[in-house]
Amino acid sequence: MTVQIDQAPPRTPRVPAAQAPRPGRRRGLPAGLLPYLLIAPAVLALAAVLGYALIRNLVISFQGFGRRQLISRTTEWTGWDNYRSILEMDAFWDSVTRTFLFTAVNVVLIMVIGTLAGLLLNALGKTMRLLLSVSLVAAWAMPVIASTTVFQWLFDTQFGVANWVMRGLGFEGYEQHNWFASGFSTLAIVTVLIVWASVPFVALNLYAALTTVSGEIYEAARMDGASGWRTFWSITAPMMRPFFLITTFLEIIWVFKAFTQIYAMNAGGPGGESETLPVMAYVQGMGQNQYGAAAAISVLTLVILLIAMSFYFRLILKQEKEQS
Repeated sequence: MTVQIDQAPPRTPRVPAAQAPRPGRRRGLPAGLLPYLLIAPAVLALAAVLGYALIRNLVISFQGFGRRQLISRTTEWTGWDNYRSILEMDAFWDSVTRTFLFTAVNVVLIMVIGTLAGLLLNALGKTMRLLLSVSLVAAWAMPVIASTTVFQWLFDTQFGVANWVMRGLGFEGYEQHNWFASGFSTLAIVTVLIVWASVPFVALNLYAALTTVSGEIYEAARMDGASGWRTFWSITAPMMRPFFLITTFLEIIWVFKAFTQIYAMNAGGPGGESETLPVMAYVQGMGQNQYGAAAAISVLTLVILLIAMSFYFRLILKQEKEQS
């Protein structure tokens, strides 16, 4: 008698639920692609707005583009002649030196005064902090031309408040004193204007950053007998180092390309003594109708700024590597 045993059908291996394909589910984006897709619209907008202007400016810098070419609509290629003539000008190198000194003084004053104002905001009570914040925002929000006009009135030769104050303090020689008679005094007034308008940005952002720091750290420092300066250099400065790096980077760019305040104050005068690189480019182009030379100055300004900022880029990247 033969007994037949039925064999069980082979088992199908189970697929974990996380790996099982789901009907109708779309395949996700490749890893790391999403951030680039999110910034793509902003990059495309910047390329559309600035890309054409930069390329056009670069093309004009290799042309003899003056009033005659503008009227006749002709193109005269001159190669590197514009760059050679600009680099051989003493006025250009004077403007380069003036621009770097002007930028350095402004950035140092902005960062120092802005840091002190931010620390003051963090230490004040609610009412006084609100009053100081409103004052800073009002200075920050004032249009550039309006604030420049106010400073022109303050330092006016006949009716200026500055001359009236100096006479009231007993100083002689301030009867109709011309504060814009030299490039140094003109840039000094512009420095006061730019620092006054830029300090609120540093102060308010530093105060916002300080609110994220736990008060227990400062309380422990006070219990250990640390002074205010010791607390700042040992606690606040190291913790706020990324903020200081980024903010200084932005201020260098903004001050280096400052144009409106300098030109509206005294048009780069007297005799070009207060011309920085952006003002010199404008005067060459719009004032003397030398658009090719003006474009060359603009390109050289951009190259000089990129070279100067490359060292700062390396410092920021080094800071990011240390944090990671």
